[in-house]
Amino acid sequence: MTGPVLRAALLIGGVPLAALGILLAAGWAAPGPGLAALGAIALAALLLARLWVGGLARLAEALRRAAAEGGRLEPPAGALALLPTVREVSEAAGRLARGLEERTALLERLRRADEAILESLPDPLLVLSEDRAPLRANAAARALFGTGAGLRGGEVEALLRHPVLAGAVDRALGEGRPQAVDLTLPVPVTRDIAAQVTPIDPALSEGGRLVIVLSDRTRARAVERMRADFVANASHELRTPLASLIGFIETLRGPAEDDPAARRRFLAIMAEQSDRMRRLIDDLLGLSRIELTEHQPPTGRVPLAAVARAEAEALEPLLRRRRVALSLDLDETVEAAPADAEQVAQVVRNLLENAVRHGREGGQVRLSVAQAEGGPPRLPARPGALLSVTDDGPGIPREHLPRLTERFYRVDKGRSRSAGGTGLGLAIVKHIVNRHRGQLLIESEEGVGSSFRVWLPAAPAGAGCPAARQRLPPSRAAPHGGAFPEQTQSR
Repeated sequence: MTGPVLRAALLIGGVPLAALGILLAAGWAAPGPGLAALGAIALAALLLARLWVGGLARLAEALRRAAAEGGRLEPPAGALALLPTVREVSEAAGRLARGLEERTALLERLRRADEAILESLPDPLLVLSEDRAPLRANAAARALFGTGAGLRGGEVEALLRHPVLAGAVDRALGEGRPQAVDLTLPVPVTRDIAAQVTPIDPALSEGGRLVIVLSDRTRARAVERMRADFVANASHELRTPLASLIGFIETLRGPAEDDPAARRRFLAIMAEQSDRMRRLIDDLLGLSRIELTEHQPPTGRVPLAAVARAEAEALEPLLRRRRVALSLDLDETVEAAPADAEQVAQVVRNLLENAVRHGREGGQVRLSVAQAEGGPPRLPARPGALLSVTDDGPGIPREHLPRLTERFYRVDKGRSRSAGGTGLGLAIVKHIVNRHRGQLLIESEEGVGSSFRVWLPAAPAGAGCPAARQRLPPSRAAPHGGAFPEQTQSR
């Protein structure tokens, strides 16, 4: 501080000292008093300069501290009271700092209000920088892509790499005008998305140059497809049993009106065809409901061994009728998560019924549940839960395997209908597995048998608590007479 004090003292006392020096040199002032006056002026200039420079230094330090800490400016006390000019500057700086603090608080409140509005918007929203990097996402976007609190996720990156959306982003940046596009995301499940890309100029404080508003149209378009598919499928598949019913009714009204034996036989066939129509409609409605929510991942944890055991017990009447031996190999520690207990039970039910009805009569079926550590061949490499159903039936020709999960696809149409199948069982399994972000693997060898394996995401060992598990579906008891009451699916 010595340099600034000396320069300030020179400014304060320089003129009086110079004038007094000239007077002494010219002999116009007595040497004794003149020298004393020189010393007094120099000392006074140094003291005043020290007070002035020290006060300004303390004021500058207070300003720096307020700027660095973002707090209120506290003007330094003490010597400033002797320097009105410095005190006035300090008070003015304090008023300026308080004004800036109030404006900063107002801006912070506005920023929080903006964030709250964005977070509460029902449509997913993404903010991108000029180099297409995601900077911000609201709660709806994080829920849509399952990224939690962050923005880095496979689905977000897949969306931003989509050629249709990438082209809209380029046009929005190049033309400076909003762009609207429709696109389809194929993984992990098919999603129909409508995107609005809006450029921002000037950029946001965080560098955001683009706002992308997404609208998930998957459910609406699934409803449209469901209505069209249901009408088409129902009209096609119900035609045959309905024609049979009409024919038998006309026969009972005419030639067989007084024939008790024929009437009993025809009524039994009519009851069978009516039950087939009921099963078909139930399966179509069930498949439509599954497709409607296929894009929404399930929640909860499901103990697979308990579900498999309950479905095996409910299948006991059919096992006895077909004289099939069922062996169980169940790992009690395996839990699928996230998973839906009802739908997982339906997967087990459909695969078991397929194996029993289309396997060898008097044969064997094996149901197993195990941890998929590292993943078998052609299944995901990460740990999961593996559900397997294997039979020793006639097997399926190789050319039919890729189409087994199509609606109403049957390897042997006559045999499938006689076994009570609707042709929707594996289609239902496929859509449930897709919803669970799992994988279905079908292997078969003619004359040896078939194997159906389902890989599902699994809960880490020891994670969660029993209370987090879903309630298992109730056991299905067979009615009197041994007939199996539930939906019957086929290959």
